[in-house]
Amino acid sequence: MTEPNTELSMFERIGGADVIDRLVENFYARMDTLPEARTVRDMHDSDLGPIAKDLKRYLSEWTGGPKLYSVEKGHPRLRQRHFGFSIGPAERDAWLLCMRGALDDEIADVKAKEELFATIAKLADWMRNQAGNPHDARAARP
Repeated sequence: MTEPNTELSMFERIGGADVIDRLVENFYARMDTLPEARTVRDMHDSDLGPIAKDLKRYLSEWTGGPKLYSVEKGHPRLRQRHFGFSIGPAERDAWLLCMRGALDDEIADVKAKEELFATIAKLADWMRNQAGNPHDARAARP
């Protein structure tokens, strides 16, 4: 007899949809107010509502929760969707500053929070699209 898989998804470990919602709201509040995030904030429309909705759907699916993003938007193609924005180390770091603070505020499970941040940091680094990015040399993707 096979044992059922009882491993929880990251979505479940961090607290599900409610935590994803709070995380994204906290993230964009930081982007809206932190001076270090001004450059990244300026890449967004004045109304953050639609992009917050997209990020909530993406993070839900990406962490193992309900498939809310791909059913509406298809494959994320994150780098392709961000080619219109100049993303270098400074932009990556500002984005991660906002995400780190939001994760610290909203996720109680320290191990899950650290695992999630490590994965998000790899993804944020891969999003860089300025000249000299090592990922453009076909390095391994996250």
